[in-house]
Amino acid sequence: MQLPVQSQSTIYAEGWEADAGPEDLVAIARAADRSGFAYVASCDHVAIPRRLAGPMSTIWYDPVATLSFLAGVTERVRLMSHVAVVGLRHPLVTAKQYATLDHLSGGRLILGVGAGHVQEEFEAVGADFERRGPVLDETIDALRAALGPEEYPSFQGERFAFSGLGQRPRPAQRHVPVWVGGSSPAAVRRAALRGDGWLPQGDRRSELPSQIAKVRGIREDAGIVDPIVIGAITEALYVGEAGWETGRRTLTGKPEALAESLRAYRAMGVDQIQVRFRSRGRDELTDQMAAFGADVGPYLND
Repeated sequence: MQLPVQSQSTIYAEGWEADAGPEDLVAIARAADRSGFAYVASCDHVAIPRRLAGPMSTIWYDPVATLSFLAGVTERVRLMSHVAVVGLRHPLVTAKQYATLDHLSGGRLILGVGAGHVQEEFEAVGADFERRGPVLDETIDALRAALGPEEYPSFQGERFAFSGLGQRPRPAQRHVPVWVGGSSPAAVRRAALRGDGWLPQGDRRSELPSQIAKVRGIREDAGIVDPIVIGAITEALYVGEAGWETGRRTLTGKPEALAESLRAYRAMGVDQIQVRFRSRGRDELTDQMAAFGADVGPYLND
């Protein structure tokens, strides 16, 4: 699941999140740890221009700081950037940050990456907005080298080159999984060719089968035989009958009914689902997470 509080776009943030803080993030991350969730995720924006502050808000916690903080209060759940806009930073800087996170967490990092979309943000830090797609492609390749097992990684590309520069600590994982986010044609192709996983953004159920077919077709044409983790972001969920207006696109009901609906994603070829719960406060959210883990999750397992 994507963590609440750490990003508060009006598209998905609940009203109670505006007054929430670190103690709420700790409680939610611990609930995810207890309830069997695969990962918790944190977004990435450096700064939001005034023209977008209304819909996006300016509340965007730094993902490395946030996930490192939560690594210290959890034991099992994986920690994912969804997504890190890695084109805003030199890949060696990104590698240092996320290698340290993986080391400190005992190998729980999933590095989700994306191209970004806020032009002013790129311009403010001197990054190339117009060429952000090609920059991201090369950055992924550079990160593959920089996050590998070698103390002195080397890479030679069009924009980035490094060798003879040692970085320790190394990641605890020998291979840090890189999942690519986005649903544009360029993002789908990038995920297919460079990703260990694909994180679609905003695709409705009816759109997913054709998108998944594209990913698999591109990989097959390129001769890539390694498996890829296909993801999906589900509709908002509420386990049980809410007794309050949860919104038109919220799935509600008994655990068996929710599980039956969610199993349709598996039938499409989806490997992991990212869920978001409707809630009116932290306690209701953690109760929903516990109910999902105990009562819905078992119906989703093979």
